[in-house]
Amino acid sequence: RRKDTFVAGLSMGGYGAFKLALTYPARYAAAASLSGALNVVDLLPTLDKVERKEWTAIFGNLKKLAGSDNDLTHLAGQLAKSKARRPQLFQCCGNEDFLYDQNVTYRDLLQSLNIKLTYEDGPGEHDWAYWDLMIQRVLAWLPLKTSAPRNQSV
Repeated sequence: RRKDTFVAGLSMGGYGAFKLALTYPARYAAAASLSGALNVVDLLPTLDKVERKEWTAIFGNLKKLAGSDNDLTHLAGQLAKSKARRPQLFQCCGNEDFLYDQNVTYRDLLQSLNIKLTYEDGPGEHDWAYWDLMIQRVLAWLPLKTSAPRNQSV
C-alpha cells in the first residue's frame, strides 16, 4: 500500500530514493535524502577517468544525462506538471558536506516548483556521525504507524 511505502538513502542512495519517489509517485508516500547527490549533472565535470567509466555504466551516455529520467531536476519538473499525488519529501545535508551547495540548489528548485519539502541542514559532514543523527529525524518525520506488541502465551 502506498501509504505504508517509504524510501530513504544517503549520498548516492539519497539520489536513488528521490529518483524512485519522483519517478513513481503513485507507489511512494514519502522519500528521504540524507546528503544526497541530487544533481548528478552538476557532478559530471568533477569526475575522473575511472569515475566517468563507472557513471557511464550506470547512466549510459553521460552527454544525454541532462533532461533524462536520471536527472532529478527533470523529474521534479515532470512531477510539478503532473496531477499525480506527490510523495512527502525530506532532504537534509550538513553544511560542511561537499554536497551542501548542491542540496541548497535542489531545495530551492523544489520550492520554486511548489513541491512540498521538509528541509534541514546544520553542522555536519558527509559521514556516519551526521547520518546517525539525521536518520532519527527522518524516522520521527515519517508517518509511521506503531502498534502495541501482541500478548503471546508460552
